[in-house]
Amino acid sequence: MKSTERLCCYWLLLLVAHFSLSATRAAAGKVSAVIVFGDSTVDAGNNNFIPTVAKGNFPPYGQDFDGGVATGRFSNGRLVTDFISEAFRLPSSVPAYLDPTYTIDQLAMGVSFASGGTGLDHLTAQIASVIPLSQQLEYFKEYKERLKRGKGESVANQIIAEALYIFSIGTNDFIVNYFPIPLRSTQYTASEYVTYLIGLADAAVRDAYDLGARKIEFTGLAPFGCIPASRTLNHDEPGECNEEYNQVAIKFNAELQEAVSKLNGDLAGAQVVYAETYSVVSAIVADPSDYGFENIEQGCCGTGLIETSVICGLYQQLTCQDADKYVFFDSVHPSERTYRIVADQILNTALQVFM
Repeated sequence: MKSTERLCCYWLLLLVAHFSLSATRAAAGKVSAVIVFGDSTVDAGNNNFIPTVAKGNFPPYGQDFDGGVATGRFSNGRLVTDFISEAFRLPSSVPAYLDPTYTIDQLAMGVSFASGGTGLDHLTAQIASVIPLSQQLEYFKEYKERLKRGKGESVANQIIAEALYIFSIGTNDFIVNYFPIPLRSTQYTASEYVTYLIGLADAAVRDAYDLGARKIEFTGLAPFGCIPASRTLNHDEPGECNEEYNQVAIKFNAELQEAVSKLNGDLAGAQVVYAETYSVVSAIVADPSDYGFENIEQGCCGTGLIETSVICGLYQQLTCQDADKYVFFDSVHPSERTYRIVADQILNTALQVFM
């Protein structure tokens, strides 16, 4: 090849690299912030600031978080929403709204209103003495006003319009409310209760839309019948996944997808996506070694059979040495490594439309 041809090819490669990098940067700018509603799967520490026992702001929680800090996240490290934020070239962790140490400049790039123990049903939040979804939406209204004061109305409106809104909620309505407490179960069959919850999910998305949300992701339920606590409390088949619970999750997900489709037809200018997590977690549980895991039946904390939240802290000395080998960190919540796998799944499927 002649030198002029080599030079031409060299500059062509540089040009391609330049435009590829520019495209990546442009894609990163498509989402201004990650704004989160939900339960302990996405609570970044809001429960630290309310009177509830549902907290994770003590060891061994956070043992693999940056600096080994127990932020209030119910895991050994980061959550799905943290990995999603990072993927959009935003901060590597999403701040908790109630944490007074964060400035409005930090909250402008992402904020979590989530509360561990809450659900779509207001009764679920009452049982755990945590923040109901309705109050999370009220905090969002307050947040919008703070943004306008801190960043100016024009910039605030742009942040709100271009933000990615994530809902991750619903499991507690079954494992904290419907199955263990004989109240909703006397009012609804499991199938009827799913439909009731989907109505509440639909209403919450519409409320967020009315407040300015346009890019919205609603996360489906994982197979919560396979969490260690469900296995431990499975009286029919001790140690095995509770298939009744898993069937409820499947029905919930099917109705949620139908609701998302209807929302897209009803909400002008909005794009609502359903994030499927059931299959990836099921695949991990079925073949853990394929994903580098060694233990699917126990959480890393304590005996791993029933410990979560404050009980997890009581048995800190029993916590495993390497949480990356465990699918779950405590008896309910995934390990950071599992959250990363789920985040990658969501980013490569549901969220591609926003990339």
